[in-house]
Amino acid sequence: MSQKIRAGFLGTGSYLPEKILTNQDMEKIIDTSDEWIVTRTGIKERHIAAPDQTTSDMATEAAKRAIEAAGIKATDLDLIIVATITPDMPTPATACWVQSKLGAPQAAAFDLSAACSGFVYGLSVARAFVESGTYKRILLIGAEKLTAFIDWKDRATCVLFGDGAGAAIIGPVEEGQHEILSSYMAANGKEAELLKIPGGGCRYPPSLQTVEQSLHTLKMEGKEIFKTAVKVMTEATLEAIRRAGLKIEDISMVVPHQANIRIINAIGERLNLPPEMLFMNLDKIGNTSAASVIIALDEIVRTGKIKKGQALVFVAFGAGTTLASCAVRW
Repeated sequence: MSQKIRAGFLGTGSYLPEKILTNQDMEKIIDTSDEWIVTRTGIKERHIAAPDQTTSDMATEAAKRAIEAAGIKATDLDLIIVATITPDMPTPATACWVQSKLGAPQAAAFDLSAACSGFVYGLSVARAFVESGTYKRILLIGAEKLTAFIDWKDRATCVLFGDGAGAAIIGPVEEGQHEILSSYMAANGKEAELLKIPGGGCRYPPSLQTVEQSLHTLKMEGKEIFKTAVKVMTEATLEAIRRAGLKIEDISMVVPHQANIRIINAIGERLNLPPEMLFMNLDKIGNTSAASVIIALDEIVRTGKIKKGQALVFVAFGAGTTLASCAVRW
């Protein structure tokens, strides 16, 4: 009888652009204030990619750091998955550009579109490939250049988002050694209108009219998103814990999508968790969509905030609406 293959993290990496846009800088762009932004979002600053810097550029930098942390080479990779809603271009996949830049021609490559849930969705996909024995070394990346799709006249959205990338190498691990214990994915297409970038697809192909109507920028129903996000992210956290055969008291840390401090605090209250158990770095990074959770995890790992044997849960909610969670034994 063959031994069960367990999937887990072999290494992580992240990259944030050099340029930082503070709330004080935002005050010069739109009618807002540092107090207004911090009170409503918890965000103080965000990183902004250079005009000529693409999503694949940032993804490649994060990937190099994850590859180094895993102690492997780019030529060891079997598959590259890039979770993003801000690809370099509609086709080919951003993952193909990353494959070329890394020098990994042997690796299959594709993009995954699940918005802010993208990386956690990708963990379910990568886990399945590894546990089935299909692939041994998977590069999973969350990367976004959201500032290229923001309406800088809309203060309800432009203050929220930043650019960046995070990456992980997923492969076979020993039991309980950075092991993915459970994963969960869900979606509710009936709420797809709540958060969208209308233009650029076949419904509203690029035209002078779509540009004039600002259809190529992100539109969001903030109040509805807030209510839904708190409810379903709480439920998804508990589902990942249940599927892992654990209890809430077994969890050392919850790593939520870094969207809004009020959403994260509300989730903590519903789960009856102290603030220190909910990791947050959105104050200095903002909402980086699919990159959010993996950038957070890389910071957690590199600063020693999680110890060997501790359990943590990733949970994210995004446009679609999509929902995903995952429990890991570190």
